[in-house]
Amino acid sequence: MNILCQRVLLGVCLAVLTACSMPGDRNNGLLSRDNILHTGSGKAAEKPDVRNLAILRIHPYVDQRAEKNPRLLGENTTRVFGVEGTELIADQDVASIATASLKKQFQKAGFPVLEEDSTETPAFELSGTVKTLTLNSKDRDDISIAIETSVTDVATGKVIWSALVTEKNSRFAGVSGNTKADLVAYLNRELRIASEKTVGAVNTLLMATYPALFNLIPGTQTIAGVTVYSTSSAVAAPVAVAASLAAPAYAPHASGTMGLLAVSSKPSRAKVYVDGVYYGMTPLRAEMEPGVHSVDVKLGGYKTSSEKVSVRKSDDTELELTLEH
Repeated sequence: MNILCQRVLLGVCLAVLTACSMPGDRNNGLLSRDNILHTGSGKAAEKPDVRNLAILRIHPYVDQRAEKNPRLLGENTTRVFGVEGTELIADQDVASIATASLKKQFQKAGFPVLEEDSTETPAFELSGTVKTLTLNSKDRDDISIAIETSVTDVATGKVIWSALVTEKNSRFAGVSGNTKADLVAYLNRELRIASEKTVGAVNTLLMATYPALFNLIPGTQTIAGVTVYSTSSAVAAPVAVAASLAAPAYAPHASGTMGLLAVSSKPSRAKVYVDGVYYGMTPLRAEMEPGVHSVDVKLGGYKTSSEKVSVRKSDDTELELTLEH
């Protein structure tokens, strides 16, 4: 009888092991335990409803966080069902996740967004940096996001708006603990909120400055969590413009706590990157925070020219470059 029971028990164990190893179950959270959060942020908005003519190209954002691992989100020191290890890792680079989230929300807001390799000329280009993007699961789930964005008018090559968008939240997961799916949903929700802040601010800017693209002349609004560094003066006092769009004004000199960087090149119409962020084409005048900045000027057929410049508060800094073949 004992031998028979042992054989029956062995058969049951083998059946369970066989079922657990079936291919269809490998992605089940109960069986597949790791520390990778599959965000799904690479998916674009389905069938975007284009509602304006402000065609955008969103360049890949740059990760400027202190973390060496571009996919690291944060720490896990509590029980999260389906997660192993003490680190929370995204399934792709954090900068790619932020870029994809922004693209999706701009499309949902009715903006036509070009693919990076599209040969069509956009009206505006967006670029920026991820300053902070962390998700820690400890006694509470804490998330912190800080993303800088600059908007460039392609026709003039001038930066017409730049700002830092922040989003922070904290939650108690409950006595039963978290699951991997809960953390992914939490991360995606907060990224969506941060992206919607950027979209709302840029939408307000463009509608006020280029009403012909939207067929209206709106007022302006303040958006919580958006710290504007610089913007077109037209946003402060919206005025009607003709169907042929008027170029926005920009500050000829530094003002307030900011400094002004003026970059010119021979030949002109070269792309200017400041600290890895695309700012526009030469000749360029843009307000930015005082301090030392890395400037790269690029033009097809010429060598990239790189310089370190010191921008001073309430002062103008000029950089003139002659590009070499």
